[in-house]
Amino acid sequence: MESNEIVKENIFKIIANQLRNNKPPETKQTFERLKALGYSDLDAKTLIGQCVAVELFKTFKFKKPFDKIRYITNLNKLPKEPFDE
Repeated sequence: MESNEIVKENIFKIIANQLRNNKPPETKQTFERLKALGYSDLDAKTLIGQCVAVELFKTFKFKKPFDKIRYITNLNKLPKEPFDE
């Protein structure tokens, strides 16, 4: 399996855990909001995955802790991509 596929698979596992545990609740709220806008389950999770990826990148690249406020802010901006900041 390619490393990109492994990363994608793990991001989707993170999202599944957040949705199942409703932690943070903003993930589920965002998922439901995107679905109401007409996005499929896969597309909504892919958009949420962009926000997860931003946090993972910053955590690993810059040795910064998970920034819950930035994560939730990015979720609230979806479907706008979180890469503009």
